[in-house]
Amino acid sequence: MKIFRTVKEMQAFAGEQKKAGKVIGLVPTMGALHEGHLTLMRAAKAKCDVVIASVFVNPTQFGPNEDYDAYPRRFDEDCQKLESVGVDAVFHPEPSEMYPEGYCTYVNVDGDITHKLCGAQRPIHFRGVATVVTKLMNITRADEAFFGQKDAQQVVVVRRFVSDLNIPVHINMVPIVREESGLARSSRNAYLSPEEKQAALVLSRSLRKAKAAYEGGEKDVETLKSIVTKEIQAEPMASIDYVDLFSFPALKPIQTVDQESLLAIAVRIGKTRLIDNVILG
Repeated sequence: MKIFRTVKEMQAFAGEQKKAGKVIGLVPTMGALHEGHLTLMRAAKAKCDVVIASVFVNPTQFGPNEDYDAYPRRFDEDCQKLESVGVDAVFHPEPSEMYPEGYCTYVNVDGDITHKLCGAQRPIHFRGVATVVTKLMNITRADEAFFGQKDAQQVVVVRRFVSDLNIPVHINMVPIVREESGLARSSRNAYLSPEEKQAALVLSRSLRKAKAAYEGGEKDVETLKSIVTKEIQAEPMASIDYVDLFSFPALKPIQTVDQESLLAIAVRIGKTRLIDNVILG
């Protein structure tokens, strides 16, 4: 497995693969890899000739009082995991490599899809995501890119700018990977104390309850949202950032679940903000 730290080296490797007619798969990550990430790598392996994983904690997608400095960084451990699933190359640049002095170009998806859910809570987040993903696609010359359903809104945003900017990359969304307890795997789970981890099970539990109600015939959006809200409010360590239900992938407001829809939540357990979702319909 090759490790590249500069744009120039990464581009040279990608150029060689292209010349050889290889299909390149990109899995963008911020490191602190877990089974969810490795599932993305396996999906990329199954579909592509060459898999490139990026490991880059992207400063432009963090707000001023968010966890950029605290975000877990475990590059050596990450490399062992990536090698174990057969990743071909890792791109691990410094922030100054991606955003050198004088950098001033950003990709801003200025639509309804970025102003709700996580976009409402984190106003600059998707500008940072769109910018770094565009750069990574250009640098790695990817044909396919792989993202997790846990970040479903991010997938919608990426698909939007890829379409709008005529970027020839196909975007794959891979289902959420959960721990045996039901907790969605996340790098931020590392912040949780044992008690908080137990409390965090309320996220998946509340979504399961709502899904069961939907499968039992409940289609009213407000009713389904209130099932989730009540369940989370009963957990003393949890505070709700949002509970929302929109059509998917358009993320349009709906009154009734009569089409594929996304029930998405963001909840703080102590100081840690966790997200989860379920697709209905």
